Amino acid sequence: MSRGASSASHLAARGTCALRTLHGVGLSNVAAALDDPRILESLADRTPEAAQAQLSTLLSDGRAVLDQVARDGAPPEELPANAIMGLEAIVVAVGRPALLIRSGSFEPALDPWTMLTPRRASIEAVFPSVGRIELTGHASLDWVGTGFLITPEVVLTNRHVVQEFATRGWSGRWTIDPAITARIDFAEEIDSTTPRETSIHEVIGVHPVLDLALLSCTPLSGHGGVRLDAGSVPVAPQRPSYIIGYPALDSRRNDSTTLERVFGSIFNVKRLQPGMLTGWLEPERAYTHDCSTLGGNSGSCLVDLDTGVVVGIHFGGRFGQANWAVSTRDLAGEPLLRKLGATFV
Repeated sequence: MSRGASSASHLAARGTCALRTLHGVGLSNVAAALDDPRILESLADRTPEAAQAQLSTLLSDGRAVLDQVARDGAPPEELPANAIMGLEAIVVAVGRPALLIRSGSFEPALDPWTMLTPRRASIEAVFPSVGRIELTGHASLDWVGTGFLITPEVVLTNRHVVQEFATRGWSGRWTIDPAITARIDFAEEIDSTTPRETSIHEVIGVHPVLDLALLSCTPLSGHGGVRLDAGSVPVAPQRPSYIIGYPALDSRRNDSTTLERVFGSIFNVKRLQPGMLTGWLEPERAYTHDCSTLGGNSGSCLVDLDTGVVVGIHFGGRFGQANWAVSTRDLAGEPLLRKLGATFV
């Protein structure tokens, strides 16, 4: 395949991905959001200055495609580049945004994510339990992922995050590299200058099958544990949910243009990333979801919007296809978690 053909195929895939996401939101919801005069303002700070003048035109071109889909049941066979960019801009504003958190409060969102506003108190109550796992003494990394408290002294994250600074010995016990000091910072928000960090002491345990690990830390006042789902939250596609974590730049596995639009060149800080549960993988006992996540989100909690209960632990994704989160419902029977004081509902 020639480079030109490959580029065209990549562009078409971006358009397909954007349309899939907007279908998940609901075309009527998208149309209502596009009538909101705040949409241009919400996109301006996430768009390079040279392209800001084109935003209105791009949105109009994207909306024309959506109108055709609503009318004919299908988009044109070939989407022009400006229409694809318009669809992506609409996704950023109303599809799957990544909302910045300032001083413990998330920025306002457009429809359909105005549904977050009535639940602001319960959403923001989770923020102090989510932190960035940071390292001193590592050869190349100063932070490695996200973790969250399940008790004031226990952090839950991914096994592949812990593997960056700890190893499994011949006895089966995991130990932190003696040359590395690990900590978790519950701040690291946009514009924050004062850390809220505490030391990570040891690896309590690593799951033999699932991408999960437990760490012990020094408790901080006001930073308690979240509630974990033991089966009370229905497994239902298109159930509103959200991720809280620290998305990091990685254009090797994600489209750089989409990254620019969604994250506005602001990475490594705490964000609220709403989306939907999209499916259930039975053999893996894991959820699929479509929140806008990046590499640094490894170890983030996936929270059910209606109940405020953590239903999963995000561990990976594939650009334009799906993201995955280990379900907490099978963890309710783990004796170690019960012994440590985790709360299941």
